[in-house]
Amino acid sequence: MPEGDTVFLAAHRLHTALAGKTLSRTDFRVPRLATADLSGARIDRVRAVGKHLFIDTGTTSIHSHLMMDGAWHVYRAGEKWRRPGFTARVVLRTGDGTEAVGFDLGILELTGDPAATVTHLGPDLLGENWDPATAVANLAARPDRALGLALLDQRNLAGIGNIYRSELCFLAGLHPARPVAEADLDAVVADAHRLLTANARRAVRSTTGDHRRGRELWVYGRECRPCRRCGTPIRRGMLAGDDRENERVIYSCARCQP
Repeated sequence: MPEGDTVFLAAHRLHTALAGKTLSRTDFRVPRLATADLSGARIDRVRAVGKHLFIDTGTTSIHSHLMMDGAWHVYRAGEKWRRPGFTARVVLRTGDGTEAVGFDLGILELTGDPAATVTHLGPDLLGENWDPATAVANLAARPDRALGLALLDQRNLAGIGNIYRSELCFLAGLHPARPVAEADLDAVVADAHRLLTANARRAVRSTTGDHRRGRELWVYGRECRPCRRCGTPIRRGMLAGDDRENERVIYSCARCQP
């Protein structure tokens, strides 16, 4: 799944292209929305809430989630799409010819109550009302749970994906399978907010502070390469809860993250 900063940046780009404009044509390419038509509606704003994206049009919001493969693109009138047409799930066109196309969206729905759609989420790391104390309390509520699982649980705090999960565990000096109780949660939450905020408007994400190619991340995607701190080869593994449904890849340093 995408990281919260990816969705935040997508929402920012869509807002810049669409806000204040009137829809001249809408084409929803999913069966349950096949007859939906928002032509004539004015786009008030586009915003991200955790990993969810909302395009607000008066009393109706277009809610989407990118899941693993989704993306939103903006095109000028007549510009060729960069993904195959059969992967488009929705096409929004404004009066000036601007097109916003949602490809391979994992969730696409219309809602008149967008707040109800995200009531299950913990504090949004990039939200206007970010609440670190609640995020810490949510994580601490299950002290025996693996830190890597707790960070990925959007009910605790919203916006962390698999990349940040591995990077935050490295910065905390803990293997992702270690229990929450062993972590300095105030520091972990502060690092999460700092990193996502720093990368929210950047095309290239960096957790190390170095934006040179190949030097952006501490451990994620660096299997068998030397740890940037101690030189120990980075290990790749898997981490899942008891139900095995949320099994995801993790990266760690055996020396820095015992």
